Amino acid sequence: MADVRDIFECSQCGYCCQGETTVSLDEADQKRMVAALGIPEVEVRSRYWRVSGNVVQMKIVDGHCIFYDNGCTIHQGRPWRCAQWPLHPSMLSDKNNYDTISKSCPGINTAISYDEFCRILQELIDEQTTIHC
Repeated sequence: MADVRDIFECSQCGYCCQGETTVSLDEADQKRMVAALGIPEVEVRSRYWRVSGNVVQMKIVDGHCIFYDNGCTIHQGRPWRCAQWPLHPSMLSDKNNYDTISKSCPGINTAISYDEFCRILQELIDEQTTIHC
């Protein structure tokens, strides 16, 4: 049985939380985040989200996600895209994508071959295991 820790273990470096934009939040993400924070949605919306038309994203503070402070402060309520990262399925079909992600993420186990990495990731996907840190 595959174990996500064979290919990835989050080092809480925050590299994936940096940038001038964050992931878009779908309705389930929004509900999960509100529940995790335990405050009314209207307050979450004004304090933590950037809303533009129908697009809802987390705000950026000093070049990183508002919820990053030496680790994810909303870990239990984070968006599904954050939970999936960095083990994106595109890594299975594009070694260049794997190379790029593994260079930017110290949590990727680069001690194993690309083929072994893909075998384990595919097994995790096939098992429908939640593959996040």
